[in-house]
Amino acid sequence: MDPNTLVNILVIAFVVLSLGIHEAAHAWVANLRGDSTAKDLGRLTLNPIVHIDPIMTIGLPVMLAIMGGPIFGGAKPVPVVSSRLKRPRLDMVLVAIAGPISNLLLAMVFMVALKVMIYMFGMPESELAPVVIARTAGVNVLLAAFNMLPIPPLDGSRVLSFFLPRGLRATYDELGRFGMLFVFLLLASGKLSQVLALDPIIEVLWFLTGGRWS
Repeated sequence: MDPNTLVNILVIAFVVLSLGIHEAAHAWVANLRGDSTAKDLGRLTLNPIVHIDPIMTIGLPVMLAIMGGPIFGGAKPVPVVSSRLKRPRLDMVLVAIAGPISNLLLAMVFMVALKVMIYMFGMPESELAPVVIARTAGVNVLLAAFNMLPIPPLDGSRVLSFFLPRGLRATYDELGRFGMLFVFLLLASGKLSQVLALDPIIEVLWFLTGGRWS
């Protein structure tokens, strides 16, 4: 098997796992704040299979890998009934940011694993395992930043909606009908990395995980 193909397959596998953890984080916080809808539907689990969306979880990452672009995707959204939450508006923000936070924590875990391989075991950065782990860490940063874009129905839109005046909130939320169109236009523009400013986020996480171990 071609080494690049193997790397892509392994990274996609880790992406699917990361997406499952992202959705489980939403479900966990929603349940914590009073809405057990996701839990009742079996979505409060780290099993990635129950969170898979055929297009966003499998099709999109594979297509991006074939095209040579950054690998990322989405999972089947966790259902949340805001009226069941203890403080609906604020709790929706907490539920929303739980997913991106889980991806940042995962990125840090993968960075630590990468540093263990390189600095403790002396593995070359070009070997299969470090390459896969490094790319997976980067994908999790990408997932966190991407999901915090204020484009409905991405997680960032829940945060922005909380701060909007009541008169604008409903109109803004209605943009969710066109949200995925905006997302695909952004992908097609090839400017995703520039818009998300990933490098500063990676630098901060690299520092938080101890910088260069030497």
